[in-house]
Amino acid sequence: MSQPILIFDMDGVLVDVTESYRETIARTVEHFTGRRLAPAEIQQFKNQGGWNDDWKLSHHIVAEAGVDTPFEQVKVHFQSIFHGNGTDGLMLREQWVARPGTLEKLNRQFRFALFTGRPKWEAELTLQRFAPELEFSPIVGMDEVRRHKPDPEGLLQILDANPGAKAYYVGDTVDDARCARAAGAPFIGIAPPSNPLYIDLVFLFQEQGAYAIVDDINYLEEVFAE
Repeated sequence: MSQPILIFDMDGVLVDVTESYRETIARTVEHFTGRRLAPAEIQQFKNQGGWNDDWKLSHHIVAEAGVDTPFEQVKVHFQSIFHGNGTDGLMLREQWVARPGTLEKLNRQFRFALFTGRPKWEAELTLQRFAPELEFSPIVGMDEVRRHKPDPEGLLQILDANPGAKAYYVGDTVDDARCARAAGAPFIGIAPPSNPLYIDLVFLFQEQGAYAIVDDINYLEEVFAE
């Protein structure tokens, strides 16, 4: 029988993006509207679903504020904050969530794959920075699919490439949960107590039939303990 697969989302799962992607959304919106978003406001959009793409979310919030700015202009400004000049971008504020040895131990039981809303090259850069010794295969990013989460296209790509293998999807948003459900894969929800809408997120995961809900990926081992 094929070795089971753990398919990870990246943002909020493998890496803490509070000071990177979430902060970049806030700064981008503030740049165009003059108003600073609270973390709970961003989480409210994420809990609504349909806002997996942070570029589109930033543009939506800017437009909702009555500011008529082209999407591409918002995206360019967003990327300028996230990447900076290569040494000062908010991407460098990201923190790897797994404690030493946690994923290595899981990797003895599971193969790893990645389905993320990031561009694939960004995801590979992050994995190379934090966990160069771990193999995630395949890596499916936003450019490898025509339809983004909650559409299950990317997840189905991975499942179809591994027929017969038991696969779990680990994510931190309702879009991840809906994607897993549509693909027929058990979903493991990441809901850190530090999330400003923690209880709401837990209820959303439960509504989507989550296989398990944990604070972070350091608790995954307990999910699969015999």
